[in-house]
Amino acid sequence: VQLQAFGGGLVQAGGSLRLSCSFSGDDFRLYIMGWYRQAPGEEREPVSFITPVGSTDYTNSVKGRFTISRDYAKNTVYLQMNTLKPEDTAVYYCSARRPSRKNIMWGQGTQVTVSS
Repeated sequence: VQLQAFGGGLVQAGGSLRLSCSFSGDDFRLYIMGWYRQAPGEEREPVSFITPVGSTDYTNSVKGRFTISRDYAKNTVYLQMNTLKPEDTAVYYCSARRPSRKNIMWGQGTQVTVSS
């Protein structure tokens, strides 16, 4: 499986960004797709997930501001991030995992920087 993330950048607080992650190498429909983030000096933390059937989950700090979605025709998962805050600044990583397996596959990170 190969994952490639796009869409990071620099934005002012209150602004929006959309991250994209393209998936290849296996059947996209079988995977739980997710986004994690890692701020400097911090552990990598889960942000949001979407299951093969489209159920979603979010960490509390982004609920109501971020929306995860997936496009089965394009084998792509998105993270729409609105009302961004400086504390959202981190490297964001796309992930993929089969529901029956523990191993997580990672894409390269994309930097999101939110200025105050």
